Amino acid sequence: MSPYSRITGTGSFLPERRLTNADLAAELAASGVVTSDDWIVERTGIRARHFAAPSVCSSDLGFEAARKALQAANLQAQDIDLIIVATSTPDMVFPSTACIVQNRLGAHGSAAFDVQAVCSGFIYALTVADAMIKTGAASKALVIGAEVFSRLLDFKDRTTCVLFGDGAGAVVLEASDTPGILASDLHADGKHVGILCVPGHVSGGKVLGDPVLKMDGKAVFKLAVGVLDEAARATLAKAGKVAADIDWLVPHQANIRIMHSAAKKLKLPMDKVVVTVDQHGNTSAASIPLALDGAVRSGKIKPGQLLMLEGVGGGFTWGAVLLHL
Repeated sequence: MSPYSRITGTGSFLPERRLTNADLAAELAASGVVTSDDWIVERTGIRARHFAAPSVCSSDLGFEAARKALQAANLQAQDIDLIIVATSTPDMVFPSTACIVQNRLGAHGSAAFDVQAVCSGFIYALTVADAMIKTGAASKALVIGAEVFSRLLDFKDRTTCVLFGDGAGAVVLEASDTPGILASDLHADGKHVGILCVPGHVSGGKVLGDPVLKMDGKAVFKLAVGVLDEAARATLAKAGKVAADIDWLVPHQANIRIMHSAAKKLKLPMDKVVVTVDQHGNTSAASIPLALDGAVRSGKIKPGQLLMLEGVGGGFTWGAVLLHL
């Protein structure tokens, strides 16, 4: 049994259809909703996002990201003995999106399940995979964040429909004799359920309630900034590190103002923060692995560097992971 787990490969995938703010504003205008590039950029930092075609599901995006991560790790699908998919937009009520991805990959027999912690889902999934590897329950894991959040949006609400996009990111996590993941910190507080939720559900073959996203933006912002800082500091303390040791902060790509505030609290300059929200929007559980893969493949993030991954999402859930790449 190896005492550590390390990320050995990353991958990501975005749907073909890309909408700039101007594209989205033009589509919304046809429905009587008024917005603009300036309005969106000023409040969020988002300039574009990708939307999946109607026939494309989370498993399709997750499969492509997983395939690239496996390639980067020089592994075959049959080498994997654990698949965890973080998603709030599963293909079906059941079976899990992880089982669907497993079948597409040909990784038959490995454990496979979904994790639902919304935008912090990838942090939760990575922490679970790390724990399973450390206990010997798995040795090579695929951890995937995949979302088609465009399916949950109310395109008559300009305060939310401009924020989100679709995509997937994945990492291969392997048992190692050298430290990779150093520490993590997970939390949730269900009393905040109402400030970010999709309150509909399926019953008797019908959708009951409201099946589109609802958000109290001010409440989310206020809570997110505080809990992200707490989780990051708790994770650093567990690992015996300080904020100045961090080479890169890879936060959930929700809103540039939240990201600025998180970096400021840790006294990190923005040139140490991986930012993709401008091009992808908020892709929920996919946002952290998408950002990570982009920075790794561009050469921005280099092997051996210390990374802080942190996320916050509906539930309310939040957490952080500190790791050496």
